Amino acid sequence: QVQVVESGGGLVQPGESMRLSCEVSRRIGDYNMGWYRQAPGQQRDVVARMTSAGIRIYADSVKGRFTISRDNAKNMVYLQMNSLKPEDTAVYYCNTYSATIFPWGQGTQVTVSS
Repeated sequence: QVQVVESGGGLVQPGESMRLSCEVSRRIGDYNMGWYRQAPGQQRDVVARMTSAGIRIYADSVKGRFTISRDNAKNMVYLQMNSLKPEDTAVYYCNTYSATIFPWGQGTQVTVSS
């Protein structure tokens, strides 16, 4: 059973930065990986994804502020979030961005508030 564990969330003020980490219990080198987020009452949407070839694609709402990266040797995926806004508040999840989806982890809560 594949396990996905997200970490690094917390409470920050608007304009601050935060780095999220995702550890996967299997090799991720062949997978397109993504970071998703879900705010209360809303659906889960992808905000950043990185193909196995290293191409990065971002949602318009985070473009220029968020950076996704990966370390295939460690089976880790990261999300650097800068210039955070209150509307970035959500539970953030990591998973593949492909037809094969790993079991969802518990996510990590990010709250942006003054």
